[in-house]
Amino acid sequence: MTVCSQCSKLGSGYWEPRPQPRAKQSMKRQPIQPFVKIKQRTTVPETLELVDNFAQLVRPAREGLGMSHEDLGRTIRERVSVLRKIESGKMVPDLGLAEKLEHTLKIKLRVPTSEPKAQLSSSSKPRGTTLGDLIKFKLKEEEAEK
Repeated sequence: MTVCSQCSKLGSGYWEPRPQPRAKQSMKRQPIQPFVKIKQRTTVPETLELVDNFAQLVRPAREGLGMSHEDLGRTIRERVSVLRKIESGKMVPDLGLAEKLEHTLKIKLRVPTSEPKAQLSSSSKPRGTTLGDLIKFKLKEEEAEK
């Protein structure tokens, strides 16, 4: 450090840094968390759909097993409000929740999807020109030119 001559008389030419006192650690040691295996969600095949009368199936099955909303919610780890909405028909459960309900209540809520059958339009209305019609016209023109 550079100081004036008057100030240099006040101190010594040798300086030794003071050891810093160890600061107490303010953070407490965190307890070691045990390894928790995260459950992977099971993927539900896309070929299943929910039955239309799911609300009428869930309540009697739950009551038949003598379970309250709270008991069922604890068992499948779902909120009671969600279960009440499902039973009243105000909410549609996703397929994962439907699977949990099926397993716990021993009921069938998911069925294989029924693919809608394509209906042939046999209406008497004229339907305008389609791409297929244009291709047919083009092929006929090419054959006529040959």
